[in-house]
Amino acid sequence: MTQVQKLAAFVHQSSYEQLSEVAQRELKIRLLDALACAIGAVEGSPVRSIREQTEDFGGRPLATLIGGGKSAPDRAAFYNAALVRYLDFNDSYLARHETCHPSDNIGAVLAACEYADSDGKDFLTALAVAYQVQCRLSDVAPVRAKGFDHTVQGSYAAAAGSARALGLTATQTANAMAIAGTAYNALRVTRTGNLSNWKGLAYPSTAWTSTHAAFLALRGITGPEEVFEGNKGFSDAIAGSFSIDWEREDLERVTRTIIKKFNAEIHSQSTLEGLIELRQQQEFTAEDISAIYLETFDVAFNIIGGGEEGDKKNIRRKEEADHSLPYMMAVALLDGNVLPAQYTPQRIASEDVQKLLRKVSVRENEEFSARFPDEEACRIRIEFNNGTSIAIDKRDYEGFYTRPASWEFVESKFTNLAAPYSNAVLREQIIAMVKNLENFQVRELMDLLAKIELEAQDTGI
Repeated sequence: MTQVQKLAAFVHQSSYEQLSEVAQRELKIRLLDALACAIGAVEGSPVRSIREQTEDFGGRPLATLIGGGKSAPDRAAFYNAALVRYLDFNDSYLARHETCHPSDNIGAVLAACEYADSDGKDFLTALAVAYQVQCRLSDVAPVRAKGFDHTVQGSYAAAAGSARALGLTATQTANAMAIAGTAYNALRVTRTGNLSNWKGLAYPSTAWTSTHAAFLALRGITGPEEVFEGNKGFSDAIAGSFSIDWEREDLERVTRTIIKKFNAEIHSQSTLEGLIELRQQQEFTAEDISAIYLETFDVAFNIIGGGEEGDKKNIRRKEEADHSLPYMMAVALLDGNVLPAQYTPQRIASEDVQKLLRKVSVRENEEFSARFPDEEACRIRIEFNNGTSIAIDKRDYEGFYTRPASWEFVESKFTNLAAPYSNAVLREQIIAMVKNLENFQVRELMDLLAKIELEAQDTGI
């Protein structure tokens, strides 16, 4: 058997009974977290453009769009995945040389499950498959250093989750992943230098095209069976040699994924928690600060701290702000939190945050790098004009797998993000259905999500 055939056998044989109670709970927590992010993003300019294009182009009404309306499943996967991703507030997985956001697969799995009229057990199984495939490929076959984006592993994951949701045969599943894995190898330039809207849309596009690949395989379209090990295949052309024994894999990797406490790039979370703790310990103003020094691990420094992926002090738009440690640190100190409100054009352009971010210096600490990804270690020191200073060391944050996010934590996040676009009754219905999803059909959840308002309402909150 080829590698993709072995992977397909794993996907095809997966079952709800394989999921531990912990994995079931964590999948539901991540679904509710992702839906919070999606609902909070409905007024985002790029996702509005995608919705306009979806409505303009049409498509058979087979899958529901969050906020109402229906379209073809692959287009619904794109739109709903774009909602999940736009705020950059959804979950993450930290491998040593790769970081991904496995809940990016939720748009694809929802669309395929609704098309297949699947129940909640099938959805949770398909989602667990997508998580497992993406996380394990990130562990052993990283592509970031080769100049490729983490959506590369995601193409296999989204296709696997969609194939499981559609009930494809093992052969069809192998073809779905082979098509997606061959066709959708994205460049890392998406996340380097001056960032664009595509940072938040690259994975939704992967969800769209990988769902499309699964439907092609359903109809008998074949893909290269040596996509992994073949001449000029994934191993040869991109990742190098790697090995996963899919016969020994389980569906538990979701338990090592992490939830964001702040609306900020994942490697910033412990830093932001530490800054806010310092802010609460001592009264000071931005004008009192002469310098802010951060020591952090290599991945954070390289991606968001001004290392190999470019300067992080030229901040003009949301996509740049939420991938800039200097910006996020400055706004956390000024506002006491980092949420969607900290990424409005007005806030980004404000003189106080633009002035303070230039006082931030970031460097790598090799000891902290050696402790990643088991820790998100950092050391922060704030120096003041009067010659005094305060400092804090952190190793994790609330939401990291060593301090897991509780159901109550994510329910509060859902309520805060969804409140402007829904009433209390609808929010309670969604929360209750997600918590007991094994007892419902996916279309019932989508019926509730169709009731989300596309414009903010006056909630009084």
